[in-house]
Amino acid sequence: MSAGTGPGDLLHLVRSGRATTRGALQQVTGLSRATVGQRLDRLFRAGWLREGAGGPVESPLGGRPAIRLEFDDAHAVVLAADLETRHARTALLTLGGEVVAERAAPLSVEDGPDVTLGELGVRFGQLLRESGRSAASVCGIGLAVPGPVDSATGRVVQPPIMPGWDGYDIRSRLRRAFMEQTGADRTPGTPALPAPPALPVLVDNDANLMAYGEQRTHYPDCAAFALVKVSTGIGSGVVVGGSVYRGIDGGAGDIGHIRVPEGADALCKCGSYGCLAAVASGRAVARRLAEAGVPAASGSDVRALLEAGNPEAVRFAREAGRHVGEVLATVVTLLNPGVLMIAGDLAGTPFLTGVRELLYQRALPRSTARLEVVTSRLGARAALVGAGTLVVEHLYAPERVEERLAALGV
Repeated sequence: MSAGTGPGDLLHLVRSGRATTRGALQQVTGLSRATVGQRLDRLFRAGWLREGAGGPVESPLGGRPAIRLEFDDAHAVVLAADLETRHARTALLTLGGEVVAERAAPLSVEDGPDVTLGELGVRFGQLLRESGRSAASVCGIGLAVPGPVDSATGRVVQPPIMPGWDGYDIRSRLRRAFMEQTGADRTPGTPALPAPPALPVLVDNDANLMAYGEQRTHYPDCAAFALVKVSTGIGSGVVVGGSVYRGIDGGAGDIGHIRVPEGADALCKCGSYGCLAAVASGRAVARRLAEAGVPAASGSDVRALLEAGNPEAVRFAREAGRHVGEVLATVVTLLNPGVLMIAGDLAGTPFLTGVRELLYQRALPRSTARLEVVTSRLGARAALVGAGTLVVEHLYAPERVEERLAALGV
């Protein structure tokens, strides 16, 4: 491994736990003690590494105990936002995924990208002020959106429920909104902060980031992980081998628009008839409740009714779960995941019962023998944690570390 092994590779070994002492790094990489020391020194000067607080550990090369090395996840912070159809959640996180500050408030995607992203910038500024952090401490921004995203460009691609967002340059607008707010925080008379074109803004589908956050936090050893989010709409995220599977242009996991026989006459927000989302989403259940005389307009309204034990909401949610379970029988047969997680507004006992009824009835026993069907563990924070993790993995990837160290002058 020694050929071409740079500081980024050493940092990756430490972060992954594969080698956490100087001796272990020498052993794994084949580098000399002096070379390892030189490359680690750059990481220490950047503030990315620290000596562990747990004390010395046994050296793999023998001799006296070695000092444990750790990634310093407190040297910077990440801003993250989870944008849903009618509200948004924003957070400030450490590099280890710990939420430092958080807020949730109404915000509609139908207001359009310019207004919506501008408001996210305002909320980011508020989080920084509340936590006493400076803009300079922010190393990146992650954003979850309720639509398919081309990860190469960060642009939403033909989103069914995000009018005016198709092809919009989200990264540039959100970066500019952040700079407008943090620039406004400077002391009067001081120059404006320079706009950092390199400040990464990463955008992905909300279900993808929920899946990524849950898998990395609670199921790191699961090689195939699938999450289905059922709120106002329906979407899914898949993590294979520790990485989000997005398909060719971000369209993977869009199961809400699979056609189902029961929905032949149901018009979906995408303009087609018969989509799963048209019969089993939070919006669809809310519509049925309204028709039955129970006031409801969205997935969050359905969630409130379910929490209150409304019998009609319970019945319709279970029926919706059966529709989703029938589709998931095919998904499970194709992917053979170890964990299938149900998340979102409808992710309660009635919906989960319906899913299990049809899933285990229709899928081959071979496909479900080792399958765990569970509900979200991170809850409303799942997409935020996933967005923060995505930014951290992007910034500290081995191939990017050398470039960033050079920019820091170390």
